Amino acid sequence: QVQLVESGGGLVQPGGSLRLSCAASGSIFSIIVMGWYRQAPGKQRELVAIIDAGGSTNYADSAKGRFTISRDNAKNTAYLQMNSLKPEDTAVYYCNADLIHARKRDNYWGQGTQVTVSS
Repeated sequence: QVQLVESGGGLVQPGGSLRLSCAASGSIFSIIVMGWYRQAPGKQRELVAIIDAGGSTNYADSAKGRFTISRDNAKNTAYLQMNSLKPEDTAVYYCNADLIHARKRDNYWGQGTQVTVSS
């Protein structure tokens, strides 16, 4: 059974920082790609950042220069360091992973963690 669990969300003031974690558990052969998405009220879910097994990253324009995605392959965990947070960053943040499980490549979502940026 594969599960992705996010943590680290909360309330922070504009200009502050948060570090989100996504821990993957279960019978996982390997994690190919991990990413962070977010969804704000009235908006579609959007990609924030993505990282592959070799450490190559891509970021949404809104995240470049402020957010950093990383991963610890030994722990099957991805992180999103968010600095200089803005009110428009307020959203539910979801972890996503493409991984090898039961000899197949499947896609999984976490349950989401709320990030609120407000003074």
